[in-house]
Amino acid sequence: MVDSAPGRDPFDFPRRWEADVVLSDGGTVHLRPITPDDGEKLREFHGRLSERTRYFRYFGPYPRIPQRDLERFSTVDHRDRVALIALLGDDIVAVGRFDRLQGEGHRGDSAEVAFVVEDGHQGRGLGSILLEHLAAAAREVGLARFEAEVLAENGQMVRVFRDAGYQVSRAFEEGVLHLEFAIDPTDESVAVARAREQAAEARSVHNLLHPRSVAVIGASTDPTKIGHAVLKNLLEADFNGPVYPVNAEHRAVRGVRAYPTVLDIPDDVDLAVVAVPAASVDEVMDGCLAKGVKALVVVSSGYGETGPDGLSAERRLAAEARAHGMRVVGPNALGVLNLDPKVRLNASLAPKLPERGRAGFFCQSGALGTAILANAAGWGLGLSTFVSAGNRADVSGNDLLQYWETDPATDVVLLYLESFGNPRKFARLARRLGRTKPIVAVKSGRHAVVPGLAATAAKVDEASVQALFEQAGVIRVDSLAQLFDTALLLAHQPLPKGKRVAVVGNSTAIGLLAADTLLAQDLDLAGDPVDVGAQATPEEFAKAVREALDRPDTDALVVVFVPPVAVPGTAYARAIREAAHRAKPIVSTFLAVEGVPDELRIPGKGGIPSYASPERAVLALARAVRYARWRAAPQGTFVRPEGIDPDRARSIVDSPDTERRLTDEQAVQLLHCYGIDVVPFRIAHSEEEAAEAADELGYPVAMKATSERLRHRTDLVGVRLDVAQQESVRAAYHDLAALSGNTGVYVQRMAPKGVSCVLGLQDDPSFGTLVWFGLSGLVSDLLGDRAYRAVPLTDTDAAELVAAPKAAPLLTGYRGDEPADLKALQELVLRLAALAEDLPEVRSLKLEPVLASAAGAFVSSARIVVGPPPSLHDAGPRRLR
Repeated sequence: MVDSAPGRDPFDFPRRWEADVVLSDGGTVHLRPITPDDGEKLREFHGRLSERTRYFRYFGPYPRIPQRDLERFSTVDHRDRVALIALLGDDIVAVGRFDRLQGEGHRGDSAEVAFVVEDGHQGRGLGSILLEHLAAAAREVGLARFEAEVLAENGQMVRVFRDAGYQVSRAFEEGVLHLEFAIDPTDESVAVARAREQAAEARSVHNLLHPRSVAVIGASTDPTKIGHAVLKNLLEADFNGPVYPVNAEHRAVRGVRAYPTVLDIPDDVDLAVVAVPAASVDEVMDGCLAKGVKALVVVSSGYGETGPDGLSAERRLAAEARAHGMRVVGPNALGVLNLDPKVRLNASLAPKLPERGRAGFFCQSGALGTAILANAAGWGLGLSTFVSAGNRADVSGNDLLQYWETDPATDVVLLYLESFGNPRKFARLARRLGRTKPIVAVKSGRHAVVPGLAATAAKVDEASVQALFEQAGVIRVDSLAQLFDTALLLAHQPLPKGKRVAVVGNSTAIGLLAADTLLAQDLDLAGDPVDVGAQATPEEFAKAVREALDRPDTDALVVVFVPPVAVPGTAYARAIREAAHRAKPIVSTFLAVEGVPDELRIPGKGGIPSYASPERAVLALARAVRYARWRAAPQGTFVRPEGIDPDRARSIVDSPDTERRLTDEQAVQLLHCYGIDVVPFRIAHSEEEAAEAADELGYPVAMKATSERLRHRTDLVGVRLDVAQQESVRAAYHDLAALSGNTGVYVQRMAPKGVSCVLGLQDDPSFGTLVWFGLSGLVSDLLGDRAYRAVPLTDTDAAELVAAPKAAPLLTGYRGDEPADLKALQELVLRLAALAEDLPEVRSLKLEPVLASAAGAFVSSARIVVGPPPSLHDAGPRRLR
């Protein structure tokens, strides 16, 4: 008899429990709840287990699964009994399950957990992944603890529990360990999961960029076909491994033996470049799956960029590849490069390659990728690796961030982003990577969006993007030219230790132009610009450069040079190169020279970048200064304020099915759960009630119309302040009720006078919740003078948010006024951030006005809208998103 819950369809499992996951060796599997149809697969899985593995799982031989047990194992109710299977292709390779413990001695919030991994897949991290996903599912169904019985000699399983980051209690009896632990995420368990995610995703990209062999499927003898171009580029790059053309009609392509299908290749294939029409890719995929290829680069077009049908085919391609252990670049991709001399991989359509360098580059557009590579070569910007991901069905910029974080060959990360697939994850990864390696990004689509990307791109407004980049330390630029300008400096020069910049040149006019640009970029001049004169010799010029660099008040140097007629500029460049040292960055302007010319190269140390104009040189330096300041600043601590009652808050929000606005009473209660108090108020519906409310609250009071349109007007037409007598209360009530046409009037205790601010939460469909802050007033509203930060926030984020608006100096004692209590404002920001983290049902929240004064930050009113929570793209257990 099957013991599923009455009325519950065992096939109807929560789709959010289904996921593609990356394993520790970079391979992938598909995870989903088990169904009764999996019975035969489960029997086959059990038959492939070794006797030792079966003994560890079942505490006995258990050579075969009886039919009764098979039905029980494969039929669950998704509440009290849950089982997840990991699939590689059509085969189950691991099973994890929990069963709720009930009856005497159990409170109904504990479950027994167990899992088993096929012998050939042990050591790939499947146990840890199953534990993460089972714990997430268990929390959803109201469980709080897991218990497990493990044989003491099963050290590998014990390590899975021990290393997961939970606080595990142990009891030992007769050779069996009884383990118990709470399954709520802890700081340690989240850190463990993130570290494993980073290692696994980095490894999957490493497999892609360091293949031992490459097959070109669709290799053509026709020079006009892309299959010919890919093979030609691979061979001309002298790839350090075998290359296998796949062509059913020819025995050889470009002098290399060809094979009819990928299955006919006698040796293993790590990477396959697919260059056949989209209609033939499904057949090719079948062969790659059967061959065990680790990664695909699909240069074929005709997918998501063509419309809904193409997008469906694209998603099916990625899902099939992941389910069979493969990662996919593309489709519609330019390809991938690895310029490491030990690899020499050009699996792309790009005929012209840059030299090897220290910058990693990711972009989406193939045409743009070709231009990037050509420009990089012309500018002298060397690359370590390059990926042009096309439609980005699988491998994305986030995967490359994971790889570059631990790649010793990459010091600078360059991104050209047309859209965000998972902005929340991008923010998390960029913030971590940016502390050690600068990230320079062009984000297109500020004013226009490529139609083909609309279906796959997360819709992100410009304020959100800017907040994301600022918070994560990403150096945002507006064009490819600016990206190359900035990359040249970061790749060849050290970061500046401050913003004091000296200027040395042989032209007063150009030196002043550089100085003006410096000051406009909020940099400081380290002394007056030095003009050595048009007749200065190379040695004299070098001496001035050396002296400027040796000054203790110089953090960086701008060299501007107009070549005199009599002496070649190369002599001056060599002299400046000899005078340079690596302690302080130098940018130069040798008119009509761009990049790093040979004369400015410093062997083993990079070189001095040259720009066609002093403005460009200074702008690149200014970006480096701002990044260095962010990197040197304290990272801050994720703070959970005290005095929070999230359980009570959830009962107030009450899982709304549609968006609705909370009542005033509900809003006050919800904010109180997070230690945010609204200045006491009452709603009066008559003159008598208004007078009684004022007497109760204490004079003076403020009185406000209940109409938001009137209450928040800058001319305060719907507000009466400092009402100090009962007669005045009655008169004010009469005026406000008549004005709004509503008998309801707010009567509120007067808060201490202060600067009027506005603070809120804004739900972004891709980033999640943003906390925003600004000063109230018509000018601030008109100019959009608001600052944004993405949740979660550190204490440093909160301080920066409050200081970010242009009008923020009004809070710090502008023109002799008493400074406001900024700590109180920052505390308010952190409490709102905690509310946003705990309650994704809060879709928008606005506190206005918040009166900031030396006495604190006082919230006068609140407007809160709740609704069904959005999808949390970067929350929960590890998965490919």
